[in-house]
Amino acid sequence: MSKAIKFNKVTKRLPKHLHKFIVKQPYKNYTAQNQAVWRYVMRINIDNLSTIAHESYIDGLEKAGILTNNIPKMEGMNRILKEIGWAAVSVDGFIPPNAFMEFQAYNVLVIASDIRTLEHIEYTPAPDIIHEAAGHAPIIANPEYAEYLRRFGEIGCKAISSAKDFEMYEAIRLLSILKEDPNSSEGEIIKAQQIVEELQNSMGELSEMAQIRNLHWWTVEYGLIGGLNSPKIYGAGLLSSIGESKWCLTKQVKKVQYTIEAATQNFDITKPQPQLFVTPNFAHLSFVLEEFANKMALRKGGLNGIQKLIDSKNLGTIELSTGIQVSGVFTNVIVDKNKKPIYIQTSGNTALASRDKELIGHGIDYHSEGFGSPVGKLKGINLAIEDMFPKDLEVYGIYEAKKTTLVFEGNIKIEGEVITGKRDLKGKILLISFKNCTVTHNNTVLFKPEWGIYDMAVGKEITSAYAGPASANSFKNIGKLSKEKTHKIKYSAKELKLHKLYKKVAKMRKNIVLDIDKLTSVFVILKGNYSTDWLLPLEIFELVYNSKSKLELELLNYLTQLKELKKYTQLIDRGLKLIKKNN
Repeated sequence: MSKAIKFNKVTKRLPKHLHKFIVKQPYKNYTAQNQAVWRYVMRINIDNLSTIAHESYIDGLEKAGILTNNIPKMEGMNRILKEIGWAAVSVDGFIPPNAFMEFQAYNVLVIASDIRTLEHIEYTPAPDIIHEAAGHAPIIANPEYAEYLRRFGEIGCKAISSAKDFEMYEAIRLLSILKEDPNSSEGEIIKAQQIVEELQNSMGELSEMAQIRNLHWWTVEYGLIGGLNSPKIYGAGLLSSIGESKWCLTKQVKKVQYTIEAATQNFDITKPQPQLFVTPNFAHLSFVLEEFANKMALRKGGLNGIQKLIDSKNLGTIELSTGIQVSGVFTNVIVDKNKKPIYIQTSGNTALASRDKELIGHGIDYHSEGFGSPVGKLKGINLAIEDMFPKDLEVYGIYEAKKTTLVFEGNIKIEGEVITGKRDLKGKILLISFKNCTVTHNNTVLFKPEWGIYDMAVGKEITSAYAGPASANSFKNIGKLSKEKTHKIKYSAKELKLHKLYKKVAKMRKNIVLDIDKLTSVFVILKGNYSTDWLLPLEIFELVYNSKSKLELELLNYLTQLKELKKYTQLIDRGLKLIKKNN
């Protein structure tokens, strides 16, 4: 992360492991054509969305510091966003879903720093600053929606991924990068598309992260709000697409009431969506989110939760009924005949925490080789250790300097000398440490005396299981940066000359100086060397509109000819209509 990036009171709260995803916005790299693309999309959008978007959108543009004529700067946006308790950071394209959600949990929008090319002006397969800044940012000015977004991030970042989820993320990221780069070969794109399709067909049961990512897509990205017959747009993917924002409200796109079933509805990020979900109001979004959260291992725990963490092969946390939290890569769980977990194990760096704060002396330096502990009650004793008073602990031989044997339900046996224990602020016992300790399950040895001190977490059941660590400060390098970086487009000498022409026209508009001769010379070069560029002629026409000049008529005839290329027809028509309307 560049040292030049300045943090404000919102972004300063971000945990350090998220810093690596932040990049300095490459503002100087935006070409004059990029700026023209932004301007065209924003002007068309504001004109179109004023009647079909949720009422918060237009007002939200100003509240989020989004201007029509220029790509916004992060610094400027943040000065305004802080007034509503939010901030924005620039990132390189797609980032892993858990990280994306965690940023949201801290009231921080992640904004892809690149901008779509002219060829993808209606819809981009990759995240870009139009999608993020002009799509996401304005709606968060609505307090109810902003709280939904924050809460979604808070819950979503705890969703457990499958071992294949990161592989799928990388595959989709690569495909979106290749599709957006005009220099990519057709062969590269086809190969990347095949990899995505093969992974989609072999993913198996959807993980929690895959399901909550679906909910995010069908609400935050592609959501409609209101009645099924006349909904309005609030999803950022629709708000930022001049093509799809118009098409999505037609009868060609199926409208379905938004329910928890959307969690199982997959999507193709590289294509317009044939079906969309409609929520009656923002409160309903939070209702469905809570309904889904109640089904997650985060709130259910148990064997299913620990098994999800083992299958994920990623860093995760379980919380026991006492509140002690064990964070690490879980590799094994022993169950009894009733399929109840009776012993859990991690491998490698592990940390223990309570109330999301690391227990002193129980970080990854101390538990560098993993951690194991029984779960449940002692055999033949109805009173769980966590519910015992000091006198009870003494009766059952659980006190300092006492050589004791504890036999748990499921036949986990601990034999050793009690050294000490740890309690929470309310006095509930969380951890008991032993020396000269042997831990066995039937005939299997789980811990030997020569391995050192044995720390036993106390808890009769697993109440929660979720992705990531309990304490963000316990692990130094959480989350992976993709090896595939967004391609910096390499422009030819001819394309760079075109960008200079865009810059000349933009300068005239900014200075409100109408020089017909200079604009005519630009137009002559355009006709001779850039016969398929439609946006710059449109920008020039806007400047000379109603000038009654020869250039005005020539440009109108030229644009009419370009409309014969069908892919430009609607784009030019919408631009001309807007120019006439504004004048």
